[in-house]
Formats: sequence, structure tokens, C-alpha cells
Amino acid sequence: MGVVRVRGWGLPSGEPLDLYADGGRWTTDPVRNAELVGEGWLLPGLVDAHTHPGAVKAGDPLDHEVLREDLRAHVAAGVTLVRAPGLAGEPPEWFGRDDDLPRAVHAGPWIAQHGQFFDGWGRRAELVDLPGTAAAQAESSGWAKIVIDWWPGDPIVPVDVLREAVAQVHAAGGRLAVHSTHTAGCLVAVEAGVDSLEHGMGLDPELLHRMAAQGTALTPTLSLINAGVARLKDGPPDEKRQWYLTSGEVHGALTAAAVEAGVTVLAGTDSRPHGRISDEVRAMVAAGVSPHEALGAASWTARDYLGLGGLVDGAPADAVVFKDDPRKHLGKPEAVIMRGKLIGGPA
Repeated sequence: MGVVRVRGWGLPSGEPLDLYADGGRWTTDPVRNAELVGEGWLLPGLVDAHTHPGAVKAGDPLDHEVLREDLRAHVAAGVTLVRAPGLAGEPPEWFGRDDDLPRAVHAGPWIAQHGQFFDGWGRRAELVDLPGTAAAQAESSGWAKIVIDWWPGDPIVPVDVLREAVAQVHAAGGRLAVHSTHTAGCLVAVEAGVDSLEHGMGLDPELLHRMAAQGTALTPTLSLINAGVARLKDGPPDEKRQWYLTSGEVHGALTAAAVEAGVTVLAGTDSRPHGRISDEVRAMVAAGVSPHEALGAASWTARDYLGLGGLVDGAPADAVVFKDDPRKHLGKPEAVIMRGKLIGGPA
């Protein structure tokens, strides 16, 4: 196949578009003999901004064939870019570069304190070594990820240590994501000025305007947390269950409030099976986020945050074509275009 062409109503503006993938980038200049491969509603390629492909269960080593299978599932759902804030090992060279699999940014293995996080996954570091460990990872891959809190009662990374980690990561030219699911940990993350707060359960809504002002994004992984709430709701009472339900039951309202406050909110699934980014979009809408903003969290907003453009001249030629307006009905894609090539459509 030569140059591919798509046309229809382009989001986020909804204006008519006629695009050609010339040299892997979009152009509105007509290209002779281009093949029309999709017509309808055009969406910049979908993004799953919090996914951990490549391992079937927590603690498993990175499996390259599982990694490929997981990424194929993302593509089938229209995902053309993934962000992996934590992997079960250093990824192979083809990760993010294979023409048939999504573009990718990643933070390498998770970084956590001793005695925390899943056994077998990630690196453990003393507090004094956390900033340097994160900076070395960010220099290598562009991102680092620190697990700053874990179970109730576990020590939280102190704000001065995390602030130094932010400084060193930024000096290395990278960005820092942190896992936090406790009110105190979320406060530390915001005060330290991290680039991305993952989950954010228990986040004080009073901090949302500060996050918006300083550019700290929130990836709420709402569909995952909703599933956890449903699973634990009728379980036996204990400290962990109460902690999860207290924050989890209001996490949807927090997500909607974050969007309203102007925080950059990113859609991420953080669960298996892969290829379910539509579940996260629907969870956000059910929580009160407008369909337009929820879809943007999984498309143009996330792409802009991660340094890729949308459906404009010169941007990477990624798009998903839908028959109907995906803000009204987010169904299966009619066509997926990635790196200027037609990758697939519905089975």
C-alpha cells in the first residue's frame, strides 16, 4: 500500500478534515494516488497512559511474547501510543519501534523502598539513593517511576527526598511519575512537584488547583479502582478494606473535579486484559467527566502531554476512524492508522 488517506470529521474540533500520511506524517496537501482507507469520525490515535504490558501476573519476569500479545490487544482497540510507568524488566529494543505495535514511552522497572511493592518487580533503594536511581533511569528512558507509598502504615517517601528526585530527573532531561494511593503520599507528590501522579486515591481536592498551576498530571486509573471497590464492598472488614473503600468510593468525583480544575487528566487502565481503554473513558463519563474531555484524556490531551501532535500538518500520522461520533458511542474502530500505515480495523 502506498500513501494512505483519511477524511471525515476530525476531533477535537469536529471540523471536516482530509489528511494524507506522507512520510509517516500528516499533510493536508493532496498526494497523488493516495488510497482512502478510512472515512467517518477521525480521532488522533488513542493512548493508554498507564499500562504494564509483558507480564501475566505481579512478580512475573518480562516475557517478550506476552509483551507482543498485550501490545497487539492495544492496537486492536485503537491504541497507537502507550506509556508504561513501570515494567517487569528493561524492554527489548523493538518496544515502541515495531511498525505493527504502538509507539511507547516507559519508565523502566519501578523504583520502590525496601519492603514495599510486589516481590520480584522493580528496584529497591535506600532513601538516600532514590533521587540518583530515578535520574539514571530517566536519562536512559525519559521517564522514571517511584512507588512513594504502599499499604496503610508503610513509610512514605519524605518530601525532601522526592523533591530532590524531581530536581535530578529534570536535570537529566526526564520526567518523574509516582505511585500514590494515600492522602499523605499525594500531598508529598504535589508538594515535590512531580510530573505525573498515578492513581491519586485519597488526594485532597484542595490540591487540584495547585496541580493544574504547576503542571502535575493525574492518571486516576478509575476503571481499575472502581473494580476494586466492587470487589471489596461486601468483603470482611479490616484496615486495608476500609482504607481502599474510603478513598475508592469518591475517586470518580475526584477525577471529575480534577478535570474541572484544569488538571491534565490522562486515561490509563493498569490492568489485564489489555486493550480496554474504552472502559476507562466510560468510567470517567459515568463519574461526571464530559464525553469530550474523557475522550481527550485517551487521545489528544494525552498525546499533547507526551509530546505527539494530533490531526494537524506535520504531526505523526496516527489516527483511529470510527463510523459514529466516539463521544456518543465509543465502539470498535473502523480503521487504525499508525506511523502512516493501515494497521487494522474490526475483525
